[in-house]
Amino acid sequence: MKELKKRIREEGKVIGSEILKVDHFLNHQIDPVLMFKIGEKFADIFENKEVSKVITIESSGIAPALMTGLALKVPVIFARKKKPVTLDEGSLSTEIFSFTKQVSNTVYIEKGMLTADDHVLIIDDFLANGEASLGLTKIIEMAGAVVVGIGIVIEKSFQDGRKRLDHAGYPVFSLARIASLENGQVTFIER
Repeated sequence: MKELKKRIREEGKVIGSEILKVDHFLNHQIDPVLMFKIGEKFADIFENKEVSKVITIESSGIAPALMTGLALKVPVIFARKKKPVTLDEGSLSTEIFSFTKQVSNTVYIEKGMLTADDHVLIIDDFLANGEASLGLTKIIEMAGAVVVGIGIVIEKSFQDGRKRLDHAGYPVFSLARIASLENGQVTFIER
């Protein structure tokens, strides 16, 4: 996605050789016009997968997931990082390690949100080591639903996430694939 790559180049800040900060349009402040285009792009890519639900993890994945759900006209679910008192005891949960925050979180989804009839598309803001996507696949499969694909806004291809998801057999599509963040420069993998 040319516009996304342009925004990453112009507004992204490289921290070390592994972290890309995109707080001005994706993670802290959200550009709704760009998110709408991202949602439409994911909808185009996964339109033949019979998606019945879109799922993400709070909080940075919500904006692209919501716009994808809007474009596909399906509900969007986000896994919660804190268990609210209103969540049923039979909720689905799994442990996920956050590369950026360097912490493990148990994430929760109300059990009735997913059924065995669901064809679920995972949408997330970043792919680094694949922990978030793999954690969501566990929850989806616990519900008996099917993972039809994984859509990633920004993939750090120099980390193991894609390799792990490919090895597990999940179809992955990333809008911007980063080959390197060396020397403070973003280098993309061109298709």
